[in-house]
Amino acid sequence: MQKTYKILIMGASYGSLLGTKLALAGHDVTLICLPVEVEAFNKDGAIIRMPIKGREGLVEINSKKAPGKLSAAGTADVKPGDYDLVALAMQEPQYRSPGVRELLDAVAKAKVPCMSIMNMPPHTYLKRVPGVDAEKCRGSYTDSTVWDNFDPKLMTLCSPDPQAFRPPEEKINVLQVRLPTNFKAARFDSDAHTAMLRQLGADIDAVRFDTGSGKIDLPVKLKVHESVFVPLAKWSMLIAGNYRCVQKDAARSIKDAVHTDLNATRDVYNWVVKLCVSLGAAEKDLVPFEKYANAALSLGSPSSAARALFAGLPNIERVDRLVQTIAAQKGMKSAVLDETVALVDARLELNRKAAK
Repeated sequence: MQKTYKILIMGASYGSLLGTKLALAGHDVTLICLPVEVEAFNKDGAIIRMPIKGREGLVEINSKKAPGKLSAAGTADVKPGDYDLVALAMQEPQYRSPGVRELLDAVAKAKVPCMSIMNMPPHTYLKRVPGVDAEKCRGSYTDSTVWDNFDPKLMTLCSPDPQAFRPPEEKINVLQVRLPTNFKAARFDSDAHTAMLRQLGADIDAVRFDTGSGKIDLPVKLKVHESVFVPLAKWSMLIAGNYRCVQKDAARSIKDAVHTDLNATRDVYNWVVKLCVSLGAAEKDLVPFEKYANAALSLGSPSSAARALFAGLPNIERVDRLVQTIAAQKGMKSAVLDETVALVDARLELNRKAAK
């Protein structure tokens, strides 16, 4: 009989996508989120809408109908030690906020294996990446000290490749998947924890969803890889597309960021690939530029980082600065990335002045 795992997910946007996939696979999931979200998830479930190749429109999944249980709670309502796995699905600046910081610290002290699905790798994970001086990367984080009590052996990274958003006109428990690609996780240090991840991946794989007119295989899987570098494949995409949505006075779509000057995009994309390879990544584990450029054609809105900046947020995830810092450790420099970092810095400075 399949073991039912108990999984705690901190964050309810991308977290609800992973959580619903795990509940469909028969596991019990608790989402940590804001009070208004807790009420919506517990009352109506998580609603996920996703495109399916070869089908018209979107398929809608409600976690209430899943064989596993998905519920939501506040930061003070759970004990991390009760769970087999904790998934980190908030934006990096949120981990220092009151309540969240204390829960994160309790997770570290409970020694529960953690899988981050942030774009920004937790500072702890950098200690698992050969060739990176994690101490010199602290300045890229809103507050790197929130990660100090974690054991690198209990931390892994999962690339949140699926593109999803909350439609503004919908209720807060609705998430729409725009690009239904896979979550790509690196293995844990421990074989036992890695085996748990692989089991979760296999259970998600085995799900066949009943649409009412037949059972179908759903996209968005959890794939577990031996290499610690696999989740870093997203870096090229973030630097070439997401952060280049940030212009001096406005945000542009990922499609425009990628395709307005395809040569500049290709150059910076391949430069980040070269950086990852210089650290020890295998080129076969990274996404070829043409595949990414083609996928970007369907991304007609600005990245979440760009939207947050132009909504006035004083802090965002700084993968742009992190990649620049790690590249400098390798003696590498990119004029395109330097310009992006400068644009993000300038906008953050304006936001912080306005917030005072």
